[in-house]
Amino acid sequence: MKTIKGPGLFLAQFAGDAAPFNSLRSITGWAAGLGYEGVQIPSWDKRLFDLDLAADSYDYCDEVLGICNEAGVTITDLSSHLQGQLVAVHAAYDRPFDGFAPVQLHGNPEARQRWAVEQMTKAARVSQRLRLTSHVTFSGSLAWPYIYPWPQRPAGLIEDAFDELARRWRPILDAFDAVGVDLCYEIHPGEDLFDGTTFEMFLQRVGNHARCKINYDPSHFVLQCLDYLGFIDHYHERIAAFHVKDAEFNPSPKQGVYSGYAPWVERAGRFRSLGDGQVDFAAVFSKLAAYDYDSWAVLEWECALKHPEAGAREGADFIRRHIIPVTEHAFDDFAAADTDTAINAQMLGLSR
Repeated sequence: MKTIKGPGLFLAQFAGDAAPFNSLRSITGWAAGLGYEGVQIPSWDKRLFDLDLAADSYDYCDEVLGICNEAGVTITDLSSHLQGQLVAVHAAYDRPFDGFAPVQLHGNPEARQRWAVEQMTKAARVSQRLRLTSHVTFSGSLAWPYIYPWPQRPAGLIEDAFDELARRWRPILDAFDAVGVDLCYEIHPGEDLFDGTTFEMFLQRVGNHARCKINYDPSHFVLQCLDYLGFIDHYHERIAAFHVKDAEFNPSPKQGVYSGYAPWVERAGRFRSLGDGQVDFAAVFSKLAAYDYDSWAVLEWECALKHPEAGAREGADFIRRHIIPVTEHAFDDFAAADTDTAINAQMLGLSR
């Protein structure tokens, strides 16, 4: 068996305009000081990382690796959640998702989508240059506005949406395959890949692509009332990244899964800092260890109540305490006997 790596920290929620959150050098030093051994870098935030420059410059990639090495942290993966989202955007979301793209592309969905695909292919190339083996992203969504089957959906609408989603992503998956990097989709409400069924619909349409993997985050399953432990049993062979994020779901006479459009603090389902929610992380880490998951456990901090720095400080120790240093031998090996096929045959009554 293999031991999970960690703790790692997703830097996206902590990046800011003030030190130590405004440069890669200072934020990696801050993360290392909290006890993190790895960092997941958002590829869209030029305060921390310049994806376009990295795609053009080996020297810049070496500089980034050097900065992380000096801080004593490893790059776990790059994230392209915002660019991946823009690979597929339903027209109803054009205005809010324009903010994920450069200002010159606002109001031009076709140009925005081409830019997103270019960003994803750059992310594949840069991941190889940074000696990474996985990458995390969103799938984007074409069918999400039709999540609830009322009014009745026209026959074939969802199938057509997933056909188009797969058509857009297949060349990107091939680009990641060419450089030996897994592309890990975060299974997330708001994306067309939001549960096991939708992931399977997509996987079938991309020909069971070897690089089509999952960024596992149990918090999103808690909010959907989905069996997040059983999910590992079903999809462990496809899980190649792990966001450690907590959540709670407290339905009331007034709110359920949809939460009545309430803000995060008042929702029946909301994200929490590690240990403050309902995810059984002891069971999650045990299952992942049993299935030989040997990549990173990365804190993604999102909580409407606790201060982010408190969440980050507590999260490093929380993850470290849950990582299981796996055993190299069975606990009852002391009582094992040498293998002898003749004795085995006697014990089975096969030899007289």
